[in-house]
Amino acid sequence: MDRLLTAGLARALHAAHPGFAVVRDPAWLAVDAPEGHRESTGLDVVVRANPFPAGAAEQAVCVAGLVAPRPDLPDGRSQLARLVHGLAEATGRPPAEVGEEWFAQYAEQVVAPVLWLYATYGLGLEAHQQNTLVVLDADGRPVGGRYRDNQGYYFSPARSEALYGWVPGIGRDLGTYVADEVIDERLAYYVGINNLLGLAGALGSQGLADEEALLRRADAFLAGLAAEHGDRLRLAALLRDEPVLRCKANLLTRVHGMDELTGPLEAQSVYVDLPNPIAEVRK
Repeated sequence: MDRLLTAGLARALHAAHPGFAVVRDPAWLAVDAPEGHRESTGLDVVVRANPFPAGAAEQAVCVAGLVAPRPDLPDGRSQLARLVHGLAEATGRPPAEVGEEWFAQYAEQVVAPVLWLYATYGLGLEAHQQNTLVVLDADGRPVGGRYRDNQGYYFSPARSEALYGWVPGIGRDLGTYVADEVIDERLAYYVGINNLLGLAGALGSQGLADEEALLRRADAFLAGLAAEHGDRLRLAALLRDEPVLRCKANLLTRVHGMDELTGPLEAQSVYVDLPNPIAEVRK
């Protein structure tokens, strides 16, 4: 992925979405297992680039940490709650109005570039909240994003040939060169349920915005992407229209003894049906 980004994908992504980028893992180092032993030694390290200089006006925050309650703080609120209330106090606006606006800005700055990569190049990112960084300006508003974890990429046989001019055959030998239907199911969970709807749930449950209003914002956002990309992004219509979505069940995956790093992609995790709140709010 580092070679692909260097060859030209990073420039193309920056031209389309200047505020978004991929955090690179350009190298790795490991100790070989002893002779006759096939298991991993555990003595390995990934070298990750740090694109965030100290003292920068903008800060990058892991989304999973941003939305989580903070028991170490006096009020126990999340950092997201502090941002929304701070912006509301500074601008004299209701927190719910600010929270809804924050959600809309996040969708455009962080989620839209991820789905653009999939629509344009057939490259799917496992961009759940833990692997997503949101870049905030000095006031706490979303102005960009980063994707981290260079283990999680999907390549569409229908569209990833658009990447071959930079790195011929990229993705064919990685085990994630799979049909769009499989990628759609995975990204519907990672990007749709965990990331976008997870943020809506956090804002709603913490009293920072009206959850139904956020779902309508998500619907309008996805409708815009569907109109822009058409059949290249059927995922947008799926997230809007399907009565149920396939949701990854992490605990059941462990109970069944499944390992996400082994076996065929279609059988690495347990998925269950979840009623689609976006489809429900449109009724």
